[in-house]
Amino acid sequence: MTRTRKITTDDILDAAERVVVRSGAAGLSIDAVAKEAGVSKSRVVYDHKTKSALLEALVDRRVGADVAHMQECVKAAADTPHPELYGRIASADKTLDDTDRAVAMAISASMSSEENLQQIIRRWVVDDLAAMAAGPKPRAALMAYLTLTGFYCTELFDFHRWSGPERQELLEDIRKVYTTFTEPPQTKT
Repeated sequence: MTRTRKITTDDILDAAERVVVRSGAAGLSIDAVAKEAGVSKSRVVYDHKTKSALLEALVDRRVGADVAHMQECVKAAADTPHPELYGRIASADKTLDDTDRAVAMAISASMSSEENLQQIIRRWVVDDLAAMAAGPKPRAALMAYLTLTGFYCTELFDFHRWSGPERQELLEDIRKVYTTFTEPPQTKT
């Protein structure tokens, strides 16, 4: 007698990622994910009541993984001039894959109509901006962070892919934005 395989929420989210990679955001549906995971539609609905909830869970898992990776990089950057910024720069050195890009496209395609997704991404950005402001050169950190965000989004949305050596040079240049930027004088209010 064979044992029935236990399907976890992660199995369903893995299936959702495969659907998004193969068919894009438009192809993401409860039916497609159920078929990909080899489970009934009711099982997917039980875990994720709607397509929106499924996408939100997928985004939440991806953001959580990215934040965990970035936090490890921040810890490793403890002896740098701005650990929060330098950790984010080191985190951006991770080579993106097709799943990263497909999930980013699905998020982007859904952002206009999904308030919960907007809130997840806004919280992420607010946390990043607060981390930049907390360092010794807040304006320099903000300028480098904005540069880093442009670099990362250019690759994430597959507008351009740099080679390994080019990426290293660009990330070093982003560090230089921080180290060479002259902070404006503080104004008294």
